[in-house]
Amino acid sequence: MPTKPNRLSLAHLTVVDATPLELIDAAKAGGFDSIGLRIVAPMPTDKIIPMIGDAAMLRDIEMRLADTGVNVLDAEAVWLYPDADVRSYLPAFETASRLGAAHILVVGNDPDESRVIDNFGRFCVSARPFGLTAMLEFIPYCHTRTVEDAYHVVSAAAQPNSGVLVDALHLSRSGGTPEHLAVLDPAWLSYCQICDARAERPSDAGLQAEARTDRFYPGLAALPLTDLLDALPLGIPIGVEAPCAEYAHLPVVERGRLCGLASRGFLNTYAQRSGRRGMRTADRNSP
Repeated sequence: MPTKPNRLSLAHLTVVDATPLELIDAAKAGGFDSIGLRIVAPMPTDKIIPMIGDAAMLRDIEMRLADTGVNVLDAEAVWLYPDADVRSYLPAFETASRLGAAHILVVGNDPDESRVIDNFGRFCVSARPFGLTAMLEFIPYCHTRTVEDAYHVVSAAAQPNSGVLVDALHLSRSGGTPEHLAVLDPAWLSYCQICDARAERPSDAGLQAEARTDRFYPGLAALPLTDLLDALPLGIPIGVEAPCAEYAHLPVVERGRLCGLASRGFLNTYAQRSGRRGMRTADRNSP
């Protein structure tokens, strides 16, 4: 019996200027099953559409999700700074849970690893009653930079609702390869994020700009995405986080359509060539 295709999610950063309702519409246009919804600003300078505590907006989001059949895979993105107050995120947990998210994305941006471990552990404990798994993402321009860094934090925190989020770009730019994922417990890898990128790594100073504005849709550049998917557990949801400068001028929904078209094309080709079941082999909602 064929395995159910991977759940495919449109990450908010792909269309970071989208309102929550526009993000849902973009996901629908691209044939995505899910969205990754930005409900917390990663950095103080980041702008988001405030929704926590906005009852009318939350009702509108719930209605649009129901109307489109799209659901929420993860909420993002909490950056744990040295002064992190885990209790302050309780409203975010409530909102993520209300909207049906199973995961909440966390980044360690604190030079004191022991403090990151403590804060991440307390974060997991606080998120658990809301049914949320805290996924620690390593980012090469943050303090939790590598697969190994994320392994140390999640291992030491030792919380059952924790995992590691592998982003194809961050894995490559941090000097990692798919083989490095062998150190991780497969149970930690409950979903992943993919995109594509140039073969040449930017300077350290250019990593953040590339990550936030200058990626490519999957299959259109040089990252070893096939090897990455081979190294990940079969059938896990796949988020596509691919803000593409080439298409930044296009309307949000059109970018969602193009991203979905490229992503499904890549995953179809991967499934056919690899013979791995569980990869997306048919369009759910062709644009």
